[in-house]
Amino acid sequence: MIRVAIITASDSGYVGKREDVSGEVIREIAEANGYQVVKKMILPDDLDMLSLNMSEIADKNEAELILTTGGTGFSERDCTPEATLKIVERNIPGIPEAMRAYSMQLTKRAMLSRAAAGIRKRTLIVNLPGSPKAVRECLEYISSELDHGIKTLTGESSECARK
Repeated sequence: MIRVAIITASDSGYVGKREDVSGEVIREIAEANGYQVVKKMILPDDLDMLSLNMSEIADKNEAELILTTGGTGFSERDCTPEATLKIVERNIPGIPEAMRAYSMQLTKRAMLSRAAAGIRKRTLIVNLPGSPKAVRECLEYISSELDHGIKTLTGESSECARK
C-alpha cells in the first residue's frame, strides 16, 4: 500500500485561524485510491520548515508520496515550490506541467501556478494548488499516473509501456 504524507502550507492554518479544507480533499482522494495517509500536517509558509519536514519524511522512508497544498502562488510568503526544489534529488517537471495544462482548460489562472514536483530518495513530492476545487481537479487528473510512477520508483513495477 502506498503511504502518503499531506502537508498544507498556510500561515493562517498553522495558527488555527483557517480550516484545512484542501488537506482534507487530498486525504479523501488518496484514501479513495487505496493509499494510506500516514501523516497530515499544517505548516506555515516557511521555506526552512517546509523543506525540513519534506526531507525528513523522505529520508526516514515514512511515505512514498508527499502531497503538498498551498504556497504555489504569487504571494510574498508562498514558497512551497522553492522548498520542494531545495530538497529533491531529481526534478519532475512533467507532473506540474500536466496539471497546469489540464487546469488551463478550466481557468486561465492556472498559468499562475508555480507548482513543482520531484523525487528525494524513494519518495515522490508533488505540489498541489491551495484551493480545494483546484486540488480535487489536479489530483484526480494525475492520480492514475502517480500510482505507476510510485510503483516504478519503489521497484514494484518496471514496465513503462501501457498494455
